Amino acid sequence: MQPCVLTSTGGAPVAARFHAPPGAVRGAVVIGGAMGVKQDYYAHFAQWLSEQGYLVASFDYRGMGDSQRGSLRRLRADLFDWTDDFDTVIAEALARSGGAPLYLIGHSLGAQLPGLLKHRDRVDGLLSVAAGSGYWRDNAPQLRRMVLYFWHVLVPVATRLFGYFPGRKLRKVGDLPAGVVMQWRRWCMNPRYHVGAEGAPVREKFEAARFPVVALSITDDELMTERGTQVLVDCYANAPRRVERIAPADVQARRIGHFGFFRDQFQSSLWQRALTQLQAFRSPGETRDPADGISSRVAPGLLTAH
Repeated sequence: MQPCVLTSTGGAPVAARFHAPPGAVRGAVVIGGAMGVKQDYYAHFAQWLSEQGYLVASFDYRGMGDSQRGSLRRLRADLFDWTDDFDTVIAEALARSGGAPLYLIGHSLGAQLPGLLKHRDRVDGLLSVAAGSGYWRDNAPQLRRMVLYFWHVLVPVATRLFGYFPGRKLRKVGDLPAGVVMQWRRWCMNPRYHVGAEGAPVREKFEAARFPVVALSITDDELMTERGTQVLVDCYANAPRRVERIAPADVQARRIGHFGFFRDQFQSSLWQRALTQLQAFRSPGETRDPADGISSRVAPGLLTAH
């Protein structure tokens, strides 16, 4: 594992870790983390995936985890800035991988941002894990019981008082920059999430995405419903896409939930499923040659569009 600090838009430091494979690079994978989750959480999965032949990168969005420099009160950042951080890591992964296919594994927020990427034309596939629209009516029933208090009282009041959202003190999500949490709040109030809240500029970027999207929806996810997952997937309106449901019983487990996919116990089941999907993103006869940089693409017919 090679840690490094990259420089994103405006000179913001982005701490990343690159896990190199033992032999030839089969592809590059960038892991986009969930809101408030440090890249440490994905370390074992990233190492395992690198052992399967992939150059794997994880990172912390600016102001988070190893990327934090100073107080969050002074950090001016929103979710567009975090997308730039994602792009910065992708650019480095592309440079290190020698033209190998590039895949994204997005956990929750990490699958909500790729439609905004500058490098979306270089992406060969997005595997979405436990991700969906954050629109409050699409939340799981147990979350809907308190989410309006969260968005209308707790978030605006606490953010104004502290200058950032003190999620660690409140045991909600985690500490977040004010610009991030308030923009996220606005997205979560709109039935079409970010493409609805931000209007045509964001909607058109998602519609321009052509990389295939496979979304793994967890039946006991306490945050994301199947409907919310479908709403998010359909933001990638012109991409080949599908939703696959996974129940704990499918992998002989009592629970998976929103965060369980990346736990070591699922190495031989869910992790293997992720590996199989990365391999499936490459269609026969359309491979990227590291010598010439030609990009591969999965033909739309290989995935069912909803």
